[in-house]
Amino acid sequence: MRIQLIQVDAFTDKTFGGNSAAVCPLDRWLPDALLQSIATENNLSETAYFIPQGDDYGLRWFTPVSEIDLAGHPTLATAWVMINKLGIKRDKLVFHTKIGDTLVVTREGDRLAMDFPARPPAPKAIGDVAAALGAKPVEVLAARDGFAVFEREEDVRALKPDMAKVAMLEGLGLIATAPGKDCDFVSRFFAPAWGIPEDPVTGSTHCMLVPYWTARLGRLELSARQLSKRGGELECEQRGERVRLRGSCALYSRGEAYV
Repeated sequence: MRIQLIQVDAFTDKTFGGNSAAVCPLDRWLPDALLQSIATENNLSETAYFIPQGDDYGLRWFTPVSEIDLAGHPTLATAWVMINKLGIKRDKLVFHTKIGDTLVVTREGDRLAMDFPARPPAPKAIGDVAAALGAKPVEVLAARDGFAVFEREEDVRALKPDMAKVAMLEGLGLIATAPGKDCDFVSRFFAPAWGIPEDPVTGSTHCMLVPYWTARLGRLELSARQLSKRGGELECEQRGERVRLRGSCALYSRGEAYV
């Protein structure tokens, strides 16, 4: 069997920036074990698979070790591939996820905008966050992920997490965030338990970051930067119970997987 495999760098307009995702178009769902094996072989933060579903599409994402319930950068990459490389001439794409979320991606000039569910974090004890990060945050919250707030961008940039301790914390992963110098807020995201020690740019964490920072800063539209080695930038907007995330993509490679 041959499966198209298109690798895209998301939340960047330049190759080797942002976060890489593999996008695999399918005509039907293949066995979960095969989907996982392909994602493990790719060894990227996520591999995305999509199938036609009426006028819409089904969408699933796998890390190198497991399927996950929500992922931003591979959704952006999937929509970009569909519009720019697969000849799907639409300005609006609707995706349905395994857990029942409906995600909408629309073309806005040379960028794509994703409509995702907001997941506001709340105060919660999730373990020894200071020991895991090697620095004490000023506030700890959680939603799907742990959420550690620091005073300055430099504090987040300087973190040297103990990945074994991060993996033991409650939640999918751990977000570290602070006000930005030349953007509204910055973040980093660590998810070693899911095969992602540090994710380069993470759309889904902004479902938590945007509600927190819009409430704190008193504005609905914000600019964000993820401070990984590759780095990435997002335009963010709070829309009630939804968040809107805008970004660009760059093609890295296109080929086939033989399975």
